[in-house]
Amino acid sequence: MQMDAIIVGGGNALNMIAIWKAQGIDTVIAKAYKKGIILAGGSAGSLCWFTNGISDSRPQKLSIVQGLVCINASHCTHFSGEKERKPLYESYILRNEISSGYACDDLAGILFQNEKFVKAVSLDKDNNVYYVSVNKGQIDENKLDAEIIK
Repeated sequence: MQMDAIIVGGGNALNMIAIWKAQGIDTVIAKAYKKGIILAGGSAGSLCWFTNGISDSRPQKLSIVQGLVCINASHCTHFSGEKERKPLYESYILRNEISSGYACDDLAGILFQNEKFVKAVSLDKDNNVYYVSVNKGQIDENKLDAEIIK
């Protein structure tokens, strides 16, 4: 509880979250979050903060992984970088298997404050953040304006 931030790297989101729950680390993270400690990460370390998302944690296929629900939305990392992720994520949202949510290309990220979207950031104009939802029975992929950071 003395840290300014908790930063989580990539890896196997399914195993990471299971171990955190088995060891009670999820409870510590929830306390840190309520205290205002910054939670950050990339890939699995980004997905873990959301309700759920798409992950390659299970052998041989992408699937839904449940997160810690710090942010009440779904999440998809590597959105445009891996050809299978985007259509699968969108199909899960369209079928209401996961809620609407945020997708990030590899060199882009999202800033939330008090569970509210603040801004999208990117290292260049080619990597983006999207809000993906359903509108009138169709996927609505809304590219969010990103601040380019260097």
